[in-house]
Amino acid sequence: MSAARWAAFEILRRVEDGVFSSGLLATEEPKLEPSDRALCHELVLGVLRWQLYLDKIIEHYSNRKTTSLDKSVLIALRLGLYQLRFLTRIPPSAAVDESVKIVHAAKLSSARAFVNAILRRATREKDYDPSDDISDPIQKLSIRNSHPEWLVERWVDSFGFAETDAFTKANNETPVAAFRVVRGKASEAEVLRKLRDAGTEPQPSKLVQSAWRVSSVSKVVRELADTGYIYLQDEASQLVAQSVAARDGELILDLCAAPGGKTTLIGDRADTYVVANDVSERRLGTVAKTLGIHELENVALVVSDGSKNLPYFPNTFNRVLVDAPCTGTGTLRRNPEIRWRLSVEDIKRLSAQQQRLLINASHVLKPGGRIVYSTCSVEEEENEQVVAEFLKTNSEFRQIRLSAGSGLLTESGALRTWPQHNGTDGFFVAAFEKA
Repeated sequence: MSAARWAAFEILRRVEDGVFSSGLLATEEPKLEPSDRALCHELVLGVLRWQLYLDKIIEHYSNRKTTSLDKSVLIALRLGLYQLRFLTRIPPSAAVDESVKIVHAAKLSSARAFVNAILRRATREKDYDPSDDISDPIQKLSIRNSHPEWLVERWVDSFGFAETDAFTKANNETPVAAFRVVRGKASEAEVLRKLRDAGTEPQPSKLVQSAWRVSSVSKVVRELADTGYIYLQDEASQLVAQSVAARDGELILDLCAAPGGKTTLIGDRADTYVVANDVSERRLGTVAKTLGIHELENVALVVSDGSKNLPYFPNTFNRVLVDAPCTGTGTLRRNPEIRWRLSVEDIKRLSAQQQRLLINASHVLKPGGRIVYSTCSVEEEENEQVVAEFLKTNSEFRQIRLSAGSGLLTESGALRTWPQHNGTDGFFVAAFEKA
């Protein structure tokens, strides 16, 4: 049995139990050969992105609701069907046989004939589209682009049908890799030379100063990241850190710092002192590891819940970054399982938490200082509405217009990025100045 397919099956089973695929892939992929690693990655993220679409096809071929199927059988069917529909280089016979082997290895031998029959039918009726017979436009879009119907409906209400269609399509595409050079460790010229010598041609970002794109995370890219010469980070995430506009000699607070990409960018690009605050001691361990690799000594780590009373004096920091916990709906390309886990209650809960974080940040900011608020969410309740409520109840603050490229700024001067327009994660960034 294929090591890549079995690893993907095991990861997807754990994702069903609530674990995130990104962490599982990071743990399991190094155990695989490079070719198996790439296939495992493709299968896991592809199945999660297209889950609803695949399930509707399975229900058609089996005449059964997927909720009635054993979870392991359903995952084996999704894996086989994803290969049949989306991976044209894999022979259909291999996709079918490997899924049958998976259910056997998973000690579900009684399901082998069922899985074989469903996938054999899929090879014969390969043009079936479960969205063809749907008349309701919201439901049709939901199935065709594989997103929960309630999310599609709220996005259509907020952004319009065409924008939602483009957004959900983009969420199913594989994102390009972006990176920045760690200036305290390497020169940009040296890094670019190493990449080009290895056959990788980086392209300068059109959105972010000093950011670069590569088509894939090749061996040399991974080696440069492991040694701390570069840091792999989405361009929109880099924009957030640059929006802090830290200056030499300032004291900066990153209120929700883990996993540390924005913290380390701020610390690497200016002669500042950064306090990396986070509620999770375990996640701050990731920040500490990155600080060591990047050889940064101007960052202190503090374990504290930013939504409660902070262990800092009032009027302490020149700048505060509130990169708030959020639904993550702007990162569905990278974290596709989020779409299947969210609820309206999550959005309400996180919006309230984001308000508390902003208020606490305002207390420790010096007069004349700047707060930068950001999320990787596209939900208005977590973005524009949070900003409006904060300004309404905190009269000593005014929103300031951010500096960004054409097409990124909203009417209020906040910044928004979109996967369908910018090829980045979907981020929202707003900045406030204290009188």
